[in-house]
Amino acid sequence: MSTRVFLAASAAASLLVAGESFAAGEPVDTVVVTATRTQQQSFRTPAAIDAIDGEVFREHKLRVNLSESLGRVPGVVVQNRQNYAQDLQVSSRGFGARASFGVRGVRLIQDGIPLTMPDGQGQTGLFDLDGAQRVEVLRGPFAALYGNSSGGVIQIVTRDRIEKSSFELTTTAGEDGFRRYGSQFGVRLGRVDLSGNLSRFETDGYRDHSAAKRDVANLRMRFAPDEVSSLTAIVNVLDQPDTQDPIGLTREQLEENPRQVAPNAIALNTRKSIRHVQGGASYERAFGEDDRLRIMGYYGDRDLVQYLANPSAALTGSGGVVDLARKFGGGSLQWDHEGELAGAPYELTVGVEYDRMEERRRGFVNDGGLRGEPRRDEDDTVYSVNQYVIAQWRPVSRWVLSGGVRRSEVRFDVDDHFIVGPNPDDSGRLSYDSTQPVLGVLFEATPSVNLFVAAGRAFETPTFAELAYRPDGSPGLNFDLDAAISTNYEAGVKAFLGDAGRLTATLFRSDTKDDIVTGPSPFPGRNTFVNAAKTRREGAELALQYLLPGGFDFGTAYTYTKARFEDFVNFAGTDLSGRRLPGVPEHSFYADVSWEHASGFSTGLEARITGKVYVNDANSDAADSYSVLNWHAGMRRELGDWRLNGFVRVDNITDEDYVGSVIVNGAGDRFFEPAPGRTFYVGLTAGF
Repeated sequence: MSTRVFLAASAAASLLVAGESFAAGEPVDTVVVTATRTQQQSFRTPAAIDAIDGEVFREHKLRVNLSESLGRVPGVVVQNRQNYAQDLQVSSRGFGARASFGVRGVRLIQDGIPLTMPDGQGQTGLFDLDGAQRVEVLRGPFAALYGNSSGGVIQIVTRDRIEKSSFELTTTAGEDGFRRYGSQFGVRLGRVDLSGNLSRFETDGYRDHSAAKRDVANLRMRFAPDEVSSLTAIVNVLDQPDTQDPIGLTREQLEENPRQVAPNAIALNTRKSIRHVQGGASYERAFGEDDRLRIMGYYGDRDLVQYLANPSAALTGSGGVVDLARKFGGGSLQWDHEGELAGAPYELTVGVEYDRMEERRRGFVNDGGLRGEPRRDEDDTVYSVNQYVIAQWRPVSRWVLSGGVRRSEVRFDVDDHFIVGPNPDDSGRLSYDSTQPVLGVLFEATPSVNLFVAAGRAFETPTFAELAYRPDGSPGLNFDLDAAISTNYEAGVKAFLGDAGRLTATLFRSDTKDDIVTGPSPFPGRNTFVNAAKTRREGAELALQYLLPGGFDFGTAYTYTKARFEDFVNFAGTDLSGRRLPGVPEHSFYADVSWEHASGFSTGLEARITGKVYVNDANSDAADSYSVLNWHAGMRRELGDWRLNGFVRVDNITDEDYVGSVIVNGAGDRFFEPAPGRTFYVGLTAGF
């Protein structure tokens, strides 16, 4: 097995799988990706996995958000909130849709280093779209092998080998004050490959009070002292000061003026500042042809200050200003072995992981946009210990068996320092543990058609924010809040359509016990969470990509998801069984077609159709379905050693009025986050 393949896996114990990658103008191919934990071709893997070439996120794109290109992956919905204080809204097969900020239910990984904390909360802002070699998306049962998540895994793999020195400058401008500047480089110095990029993104925002600025820096170094080993080091930095938060709108405000901001957001100057620095290193070594060892470690700091839309002045509140100083780190050890069992080849992977997060969380009264009196002061610690074993075996011709088991332990510890009058001691300790088995079978029906089935169990713990307070207002952690346990099933077909196309179709079902949902607020500013006895998510995914004659490239993805409460009586005693899970569209469709001429001119259309989305558990309101059409065109030119690539882009060319995302169970019925109308952008890239 090649050093390049195993380096891409990263020593974070990232599972290796293969997936299909389609780039405009290139034939259908299979590439090795890292979204599961054993090396194998995705076409022969019993799992729903897709890989998108990194150029798809850069060519005629803004290079800011993951949502710009993930529409072509079925089962995954990534919504741009138009609010950079709250990150993107990401869900996979309905998991993660309830997150009001950050990403829940989906594991985020970059080059083997987790961007999801041990408690299950993650952010997409650190994803390096400039340096991405590919973006991998895994849905279904095999995602459980990553531990604390239910819905899937999204991983970015950046360039690990530099074949030729390069340098590039980019600039993009658009309406609503959109500006982005970037530079990136790659160079090989003997046995060292070095690459990195810098970028600044600024916007005044589509809505009032939604301006943002984000500076990002990424650096990657790979050193190969010999043919059997390699050392890789990575550094990522994000600085995002004073990002304005327009918060959600009520139905009345949305219909009156979708650009407006809620009055209390202005009165309390809602905003967020983030500074995030992390680094990691991995060492990889082969021992003969059958064994390989990977070791990885990482560490980071994250400082956050957020001004909320609630002053939270009561002593029993948590404060309308959040001041958080976080340190996190961890490591992993993984061993891969190849051999034979009963005369048939097998692959075995064994690994252990440890992740830890410590944070000092303080809260203050939001006094008209200024920091007021203290209302919260605590030390939070969470760590997870995980062990896993994964195997793949081909007992007979045309059959592949894949399976694994993971043991996860997650421990929470809160030490409360704000014990004043009616605000009692909220200190406490809580732990969760679970064993997650998964098994899949693939049958090679023909050389170009494979059938697969898989089943497994996943678990998802509450986050610190969800554990912080009890629904009845008594002191201490919410000890009655259980982890959600999901049993996942899928069955599908993967087919190559000649040399130019690929078709995948999957049926899926997930039954979840003790899903985590919104509970009562016993005191202002103290949100609580409870368990829903049983929920179900089931549906179908279909994806088709085809390279057509004459320079045309076509792709489409469709997802049907029926997500509902099977058994749930809420805190008010209302039986919500049979209601739809909020935040999950029943239908989601994406299609794109592009054309490239030999002269360097290219153009394309993108279409998105999203069904109605309920905004709360009671299904009392919903964001309407919508259809959006985008157009882009560009020209490539070469001037000596320099390459120029200019483009123009128009999003929402029909000027559709629609809600881009919803805040599930939003306070004060502020559910709606509207999306922009027709928007123009231009960009230029120059490099060699």
